[in-house]
Amino acid sequence: MFVPAPEIFKAYDIRGIVDKTLTAEAVQAIGHALGSEAVTRGQKAIAVGRDGRLSGPELAGALADGIRAAGVDVIDVGCVPTPLTYFAAYELGTNSCVSVTGSHNPPDYNGLKMVLGGQTLFGELIQALRQRIIDGNLVTAATPGKLTQADVVPAYIGKILGDVKLSRPMKIVMDCGNGVAGAVAPELFKRLGCELVELFCEVDGNFPNHHPDPSKPENLADVIRALRETDAEIGLAFDGDGDRLGVVTKDGEIIFPDRQLMLFAEDVLTRVPGGEIIYDVKCTRNLAGWITARGGKPTMWNTGHALVKAKLKETGAPLAGEMSGHVFFKERWYGFDDGLYTGARLLEIVSRHADANPLLKSLPDAVSTPELNIKMNEGEPFALVDKLKAEARFEGAESILTIDGVRVEYADGFGLARPSNTTPVVVLRFEADSETAIARIQADFRRAIEAVWPGVQLPF
Repeated sequence: MFVPAPEIFKAYDIRGIVDKTLTAEAVQAIGHALGSEAVTRGQKAIAVGRDGRLSGPELAGALADGIRAAGVDVIDVGCVPTPLTYFAAYELGTNSCVSVTGSHNPPDYNGLKMVLGGQTLFGELIQALRQRIIDGNLVTAATPGKLTQADVVPAYIGKILGDVKLSRPMKIVMDCGNGVAGAVAPELFKRLGCELVELFCEVDGNFPNHHPDPSKPENLADVIRALRETDAEIGLAFDGDGDRLGVVTKDGEIIFPDRQLMLFAEDVLTRVPGGEIIYDVKCTRNLAGWITARGGKPTMWNTGHALVKAKLKETGAPLAGEMSGHVFFKERWYGFDDGLYTGARLLEIVSRHADANPLLKSLPDAVSTPELNIKMNEGEPFALVDKLKAEARFEGAESILTIDGVRVEYADGFGLARPSNTTPVVVLRFEADSETAIARIQADFRRAIEAVWPGVQLPF
């Protein structure tokens, strides 16, 4: 039995370079393991969707062959955003789905995001698939599962149109970055009552215009330009597979996801008094006070869409969000991350105002850095952060949180160092009330990191 390369089995998904680490043979073997696990869990069928990458049809076909070998049916929902594949698991009653997607990675990457029996697979559950292949612990059915097709796009759009109502027509800039959101988002937002200035809404797996990752400010330059040159009042941008959202104001200010979450929390808490709002360790320190002031319960949690989803399920919270742009609505929606639905909910809120700009710009802000990365060798980021937890001393710290890396809270800001679960880097982020405070906090972190890891190259 062919055993796929260990490095493609990541913390939250399976991901690799097409025809190198991620081959059709590897994906078929993973499909067989996934189908076997589905049989163990009593799952009868799995919905399979794919993003717009050129390798998608071949890999989705190989995945379906592997799943069906275990006797599990496959419903192919075609080339759709990842959230529509999640939606298909509900709409088609499979409770299980796989999205063949490289998300926001370069064109030569692809991968698998997997849900079985309503549980997002991550961590040890993903490693267990590889172990199944190694052990030969695979179900091979006498009769393969059936392969059928389904179009869930009309049901998805209909569901959102029945839920989200805009208070007035709006003109918006929409940048799909040539990702798969372009197959659905323009129709959805036009039917919501929007006039669109469309940028790169043609699905093209080469991503010829810019990288489809709205968490990086440079990828929003086209949106900012279009807002300046047209009478559109707000800009929305989606990542490569449509599960994350970027937001830009009329005057070109990027509203990062932790500030978007303030708007969503305020709205949700009017209907779910006392609700718990979950956010990851990279988010602004302004969130906790904002949520508490509106009667909610703030909960800081680990970074990672699968980890946040699991926490959402465990707590029954109505809303969660991550700094990376994944937002999870359980109130009125299903609890999965969905950039298109998040954009619709945002417009519902801002359309109640004559002008979206003042509302968005009034959200509390702070001086902050983008994500900064210390590039290291495999395994070293976890070792460095473990040493920080054990040995580091931070001057003037009010508290030190270690749920995911080391987040040091000061009276006037915070600093974060956490090992990435997807690449060999330590992720750093800093926020403070002033440039002076952020410089002091960075200097404190520099001292602490250099003390436990001499010679390290720091990005600040």
